[in-house]
Amino acid sequence: MYPKALALICTLVCSTAATAQTLPQLFDVTGVETGDVLNIRATDEANAEIIGTLRRDAQSIEVVAINSSGTWGQVNSGETTGWVNLSFLEAQGVAIDGFNLPNGLFCYGTEPFWSLQNIGGRLHYDTPDAPARDLDLWSAQDSGIEGDLRRMLHFAGLGGPGTAFIYPAQCSDGMSDRAFGLAISLMTAPVAQMRSGCCTLSR
Repeated sequence: MYPKALALICTLVCSTAATAQTLPQLFDVTGVETGDVLNIRATDEANAEIIGTLRRDAQSIEVVAINSSGTWGQVNSGETTGWVNLSFLEAQGVAIDGFNLPNGLFCYGTEPFWSLQNIGGRLHYDTPDAPARDLDLWSAQDSGIEGDLRRMLHFAGLGGPGTAFIYPAQCSDGMSDRAFGLAISLMTAPVAQMRSGCCTLSR
């Protein structure tokens, strides 16, 4: 095979491998020199405006997207998003607890405001107009496909069994410029109104 063809195949394979990460994913900062920080930039370019920084020992940084070349990861910084050089990030691997939900999973939505958090295998449900409730999680079924973050939840709801479906998708909370890699559809009881929201692996 001609050298140019081999080079092209290698480029395609390497690029695919770099962008084949399960997302969203938690990363730790690595390789940053003492006294320095990792810059968060407005775009995926080394000379782009700096909009934030990460400590050299920062952990559990959620990357929600990767650029087409697999070299920069999109992260949230305050109420907006930016990009960091992936050569300074090391993937943790999405942690799964005994109920098959990512540890620290936090979901929320608006109109009305609500939140749902996985705490120790129980679902902590909160709204501004009612006391917070801890709901027993009965099951969090996955697809059986490695790296697939889709989850179908069944739990003790509010006045009857509740269900929720969590799935990878570009999601907006409607209040900020933050980016989310997971979305949720939630019903807190069999006849409750379906609510939609976004989820994050790290608050």
